[in-house]
Amino acid sequence: MHLRLLPLAIFVSAMLACSDPGATSTTSVTEVNDSGLSLSILSSRAEHITGGTALIALQAGESGIMPSSVQFRANGQLLEVLRTNATGDQSHWLVGGIPLGQHTIEVLADDGEQLASVAIQSHPITGPIFSGPQQYPFVCSSVLEWGVQPLVDHQEEWGFPVLDASDNVIGYSKDCSIEPMIEYQYLNTDGQYVAMPEDGTRPADMTTTTLSDGRVVDFVIRWERGTINRFLYSYAVLADASDRSQNPLDPGTVNWNGRLLYHFEGGVGVGHFQGRLNAGRARLQEALAQGYAVAYSSGNRTGEHYNLQVGGETALMVKEHFIKRFGEPLYTVAIGGSGGAIQQYVYQQNHPGLIDAGVPQYSYPDMVTQTIHVGDCELLEHYMDVTDRNNPKWQVTRNRSLLIGFNSTDAVPDPLADIKRQLGYASAPGANECIPAWRGLTPLSMNPHYGQVREQDKMHPPGIMDTVQWTHYDDLKNIYGLDANGAARVPWDNVGVQYGLKALTEGAITPDEFLDLNTKIGGWKHPSEMVQEGFPFLGEPTADNFDPWSRRNMNLSDGTSPAPRTQGDLQAIRALYESGMVFDGQLNIPIVDWRHYLEDELDMHNSHQSFSARQRISNRMGNADNQLIWFTDARPARSYDQTMQALDVLHDWVMNIKTNPDLGVAGNRPATAVDACFATDGSLIAQGNDVWNGVLDDNSPGTCTQAFPLYATSRIVAGGPIEGSVFKCALKPLDTALGDGTYGNWVPDSQQIAQLRSVFPEGVCDYSQPDQGR
Repeated sequence: MHLRLLPLAIFVSAMLACSDPGATSTTSVTEVNDSGLSLSILSSRAEHITGGTALIALQAGESGIMPSSVQFRANGQLLEVLRTNATGDQSHWLVGGIPLGQHTIEVLADDGEQLASVAIQSHPITGPIFSGPQQYPFVCSSVLEWGVQPLVDHQEEWGFPVLDASDNVIGYSKDCSIEPMIEYQYLNTDGQYVAMPEDGTRPADMTTTTLSDGRVVDFVIRWERGTINRFLYSYAVLADASDRSQNPLDPGTVNWNGRLLYHFEGGVGVGHFQGRLNAGRARLQEALAQGYAVAYSSGNRTGEHYNLQVGGETALMVKEHFIKRFGEPLYTVAIGGSGGAIQQYVYQQNHPGLIDAGVPQYSYPDMVTQTIHVGDCELLEHYMDVTDRNNPKWQVTRNRSLLIGFNSTDAVPDPLADIKRQLGYASAPGANECIPAWRGLTPLSMNPHYGQVREQDKMHPPGIMDTVQWTHYDDLKNIYGLDANGAARVPWDNVGVQYGLKALTEGAITPDEFLDLNTKIGGWKHPSEMVQEGFPFLGEPTADNFDPWSRRNMNLSDGTSPAPRTQGDLQAIRALYESGMVFDGQLNIPIVDWRHYLEDELDMHNSHQSFSARQRISNRMGNADNQLIWFTDARPARSYDQTMQALDVLHDWVMNIKTNPDLGVAGNRPATAVDACFATDGSLIAQGNDVWNGVLDDNSPGTCTQAFPLYATSRIVAGGPIEGSVFKCALKPLDTALGDGTYGNWVPDSQQIAQLRSVFPEGVCDYSQPDQGR
């Protein structure tokens, strides 16, 4: 097919600015023959093309002359030009019909002369690109979400049944695909999105918004939804009130400010479900009001799965297809809380160029290292409630922090306290973070019997969902690998961990308490040995079924020997590092790590995590100048959100980087890009480079440090670093520990030494050494 270049008519100026040739989201430039014409793929890396289409840029050589017409071929097959535009010595072409597999795309002149070429690899829009075999069974959710049946992709009786209007099965779906849906909505005076009238009239209750360039326009959005990489995606952008185009490739960009906001979302899930689409986050009013486009995918909602290899792949594909519709954004900024924050830290590390800046809200550095200390929660709670129930120390709420590290308070009650006492167990009146925040996460991530997803009863053949191993490890079995028995490998380990060590050296617990704790705490059974959970997860609170700690799945003492600890699988740990599931501190973009301070609520988003990330960044980069830490007080309520303020700072920062790339990220920090903390009403308490002094250094506490106390974790209490990234510690001989000050002023007698040797026959953790799986 031949197509002459058309004048610029479709894309906004943001598209016309060719991407930074150094950005890893584009291919390297290829030049062929004396014309000097070069070709690059703008929509993705050359090896990551999906859906049979690609946005291609042609750049004229030194002559500045572009050929009057060209054609594109893939291994000799003529490709279809779906759209084109040109400006000066550059042209952009959206081409389709690219076959699956490895090919060479050639640009040919009218006379057949090859002008340029590039090697590519094309993948289906259903994926995968690099994440390995896709998970099955996989339950479709488009019927649940929107009443839309997935497309039939086979006729064998397995997968999700597809129904006609009379509820007759017409086929089955394994990929859960749907056709794109485009809807135009307006924001009314009640703050709700409402479908635009079909007759084109302007509703009386339509609101307006002021864009970042000062224009005042009607608040009308174009909302596109569909499926990419088997998950539900969404693109939302302000539209012209008269626009009604249903063509995905003709979205209209008159009110787009050129900036793309990718909204990542949190939660905890273990897969096997297409997922829910959060309409509020997908149509974020505050961002759309300024002219941002907003991208979202259920595959980037960790409440559906925590396979960040699949998540990163999904984000790359969603952005790829956004670019093919709208053109290249001026920049891409991310926001998202909890798991949405984790995705930002991990994806910018693993996929440079995917996002240019981020606002991780309520952050953790990554997910997998959180399992280390969270896996201790119920072991310690069980010890205090059951094993050492007669020790009055653990019936004082605050004392539980001595072992667990998290905050504890009587202001948040333990909802099971009365039942525990009735059944003869001990309890404190209040709670620590393990109870309201983390209880239930251990069975959810570890127990293969404890799990389900909505709509699973519709899957074929009947009973297929009974084959699912509902664990985080099985969800990531492409990463963790399988052991000799075919089970996913497990990285969790507590061999050599000296629980309560800091409390011992500070005199808060006695040597006998320390020894008893470490002798009896035990560890977790392998998932293949676990049984179904009891109350409060399933069943009634009978004496036999009451088990909030999941003790039935613990390795406990037989009364004569120490309770066995859990050996983590070194291959699984190495795989986490090699696959990039651990955030190792590589940060090459500006970040504003923002959170409400929620320690008094015992919220799971404990505040020290921002500094865990900062220490990792400093360890890797030599400093943490690319990361800002902002806290906003939430005592007594979450009254103010600093996210949009952070986006304003990041806009200035990113534009400085574009103007002065040689200065790097830190060298382009605007004056507003400093650490800070804010009051409940959003007013500034303090800002500057010293406000968090005393957290990661020995300086006197800064203003923000004093205003927002931080807490620890069980592994920090056990002597581990604030980075929290040691799955399997190096071991040092007990004799070394006895002589190097590990135990502070405590000098164990011979009987105590003998007990230590029985508990730690291989030695104790040496946290001065790196993770043994690294």
